[in-house]
Amino acid sequence: MQDFVNQLKDALIKSSLELDSSVINLIKKAKEREEKELSKNSKASLVVLNSILENLELSKKTKIPMCQDTGMFDVFVDIGRDNKNSLATIEKAIIKSCTLASEEGNFRKSVVSEPVFDRVNTKTNLPPIITYNIIDGDELTVRVLLKGFGSENCCGVKMLNPTAAKEGVVEAVLDIVKTAGGKPCPPICVGIGLGGTMERAAYLSKRALIRDFDKENLDKRYIELEEEILRKINDTKIGSGGFGGVTTALFVNIEQEPTHIAGLPLAVSINCWADRKAQITYRGKIDD
Repeated sequence: MQDFVNQLKDALIKSSLELDSSVINLIKKAKEREEKELSKNSKASLVVLNSILENLELSKKTKIPMCQDTGMFDVFVDIGRDNKNSLATIEKAIIKSCTLASEEGNFRKSVVSEPVFDRVNTKTNLPPIITYNIIDGDELTVRVLLKGFGSENCCGVKMLNPTAAKEGVVEAVLDIVKTAGGKPCPPICVGIGLGGTMERAAYLSKRALIRDFDKENLDKRYIELEEEILRKINDTKIGSGGFGGVTTALFVNIEQEPTHIAGLPLAVSINCWADRKAQITYRGKIDD
């Protein structure tokens, strides 16, 4: 078990210190666009982007998390039908990995044991939120979002009428993003879930956030919809830090699945620029 635990723990700590190079490139491109349009926009947005890039360098150098809100562990487990590990073993290993990452990575203790009345801090940053998904094959892939709540509080679900169509989807997403404004620390990353039921749409929106950057949407129509929504979000001019400018969102990903004839569930999950994701793929028995 220790091999799995160490791999996931190390990935979690690294994700709190370093962004994926593809995300950093998107931030750099946002800075370049802001510099070209500087005469038309707030200089503050450019200051924000420069500060983000400086912060990332300092985080990597000093081994201090890039954001004080190191987030909740939002865990997505894809387990092959032929995988030999029990869910109990997988869960135990994930919890141990998260525990060690919190301790060794100096993660802020941000979880309360009950949401409404006592709200007592667990002082462990646990428990993690774990969702299991059955896939073909024998692989085990664990993906984790370090989900800060500045952005999580700005997520939203809308149950649209089936007649809403593409135009209604775009309008609903823009409404959620405009309502969020500068609160989720833009430039933001946007995951959209469409279809299923209310809770499945929310799940799909998180799956959209963790989709690998080198994997395009399999449906050309949804690629075009992602591009349209990204363009219209950036046209809002909310801008980096909420100070105006040409970049409000870095990317938009959509995941969709079948739904009922009478509905069109839509969910939007937002990450701030600190798009912190950890992933490992493990083969073999965890407890060997």
